[in-house]
Amino acid sequence: MISLGTISYVRLGTRDVGAAVKFVTEIVGLQSAGEDGGAVYLRSDERDHTLVYMPGDPSDHTVGFEMADDAALDAAAGELERAGYAVKPGTPGECEQRRVGAFVTFKDPSGTKIDLVSRHWHSGRRYYGARDAGITGFSHVGLYTTDAKRDEKFWTETLNARVSDWIGPAPLLRIDPVHHRVALFPARRHGVQHINHQVASVDDVMRAYYFLRDRGVAIRFGPGRHATSGAVFLYFEGPDGMTYEYSTGVKLITDEASYKPRQFPFRDESFCLWGARPSIPEFQS
Repeated sequence: MISLGTISYVRLGTRDVGAAVKFVTEIVGLQSAGEDGGAVYLRSDERDHTLVYMPGDPSDHTVGFEMADDAALDAAAGELERAGYAVKPGTPGECEQRRVGAFVTFKDPSGTKIDLVSRHWHSGRRYYGARDAGITGFSHVGLYTTDAKRDEKFWTETLNARVSDWIGPAPLLRIDPVHHRVALFPARRHGVQHINHQVASVDDVMRAYYFLRDRGVAIRFGPGRHATSGAVFLYFEGPDGMTYEYSTGVKLITDEASYKPRQFPFRDESFCLWGARPSIPEFQS
């Protein structure tokens, strides 16, 4: 079985790289880490980058996960091929573009592009955002799934993720002690459904709420508190309709042997204990 390491990055196509980068630096609070071939790299921690905006179709999304080392990456590629997935190794030039030592890419059963990487570059410098949003790091992604049971089986049986909780059919999946690094939301499409950054405190969430509201950014959900992870959250609209999230206080699951996932009904109160109502279609009952 493949054991994923940390979540590394998201790569997003966009028709207007300049506008997208302006938003994620000036509004979200990420730090620009340079440009290569029209693609712009953004930092949210000490790694070289955790987000890339590149010229192209806004539906072109890729999520990267770091493996322990090159041997683990090679073993994962072989296991995926034996399971029937088309796996493409990255060329030296593509590795340079990804800013990794090596990678392979494939599609999950819904069609979302996944990179497995080794030796994701580090910057050697602390992250400092274009504005002080209180970001402590890139934390998780929501993904669209066209068949939640099938994709849950893939992520748990092939990629060794564990279900922390379900909201209706949607599984919240962990690959380390953090309550979830991947969440799968039923839809009629594939790709990234939302991008989460952790912030240091509830104060950062609330400051962001007023900051975004005052600048006319569409608030999609919150502020609120998730019933599942316990995190205080705020979702808002970013470039090309992408949903961004700030959250803080996410639950850690440290006792794998005793933890049992919980089934929540697909209702508004399962997404927010405080009574906030989502305008995100995948969260609406």
